[in-house]
Amino acid sequence: MTSPAHYFSPDPGTPERRRRVDVELAGRRVTLQTANGVFSPDGIDKGTSALLSAVPAPPARGAFLDVGAGWGPLALTLALASPEAEVTGVEVNERSLALARDNAAAVGAQNARFLTPEQVPDDARFDLIWSNPPIRIGKAALHDLLAQWLPRLAPGGEAWLVVQKNLGADSLLPWIAGMLQEQAPGEFTATRAATVKGFRILRISRAAESSS
Repeated sequence: MTSPAHYFSPDPGTPERRRRVDVELAGRRVTLQTANGVFSPDGIDKGTSALLSAVPAPPARGAFLDVGAGWGPLALTLALASPEAEVTGVEVNERSLALARDNAAAVGAQNARFLTPEQVPDDARFDLIWSNPPIRIGKAALHDLLAQWLPRLAPGGEAWLVVQKNLGADSLLPWIAGMLQEQAPGEFTATRAATVKGFRILRISRAAESSS
């Protein structure tokens, strides 16, 4: 059995074989492309489905981020649900990036862009973050990933993460809370918002700026 590590590498290292999948995004049935060498090539994975079943509808506009976008289901849901928003999907796997860009074009999501982490401006801030983070990259790498992106929430913003319960969701939540407290004392709140079929839905919010 092939190790899933290649999902999280820039180059999957195998010849690409694309396939079509029919999925529902933002209430629309669409046909998208996936391929070998990417995460969840058979369609929307259980964690992403759990997250989509639990999150509130995104605001009509703003700057939105999907961390670990894969072939695009979360970012494209955001883009289709909020066509006036600017949606960024971040992904390290070049094959996933190409698929996500093609999928955005296929569904007319002109407000979605897919970038490597290095392509996102350092000063970019986001009003909403959705993520099914790559837990299997290991604890240290996962912590680095979350510490890179969660502090980029804009004041008043929210992040929603899905983590499988038996892959450390309950220990990850206090770590997130502590990390954000160190970076911006008193600004962030991290809670478990729901449990859906063995997955924890985590909500991280940043306090709005004071008007005084």
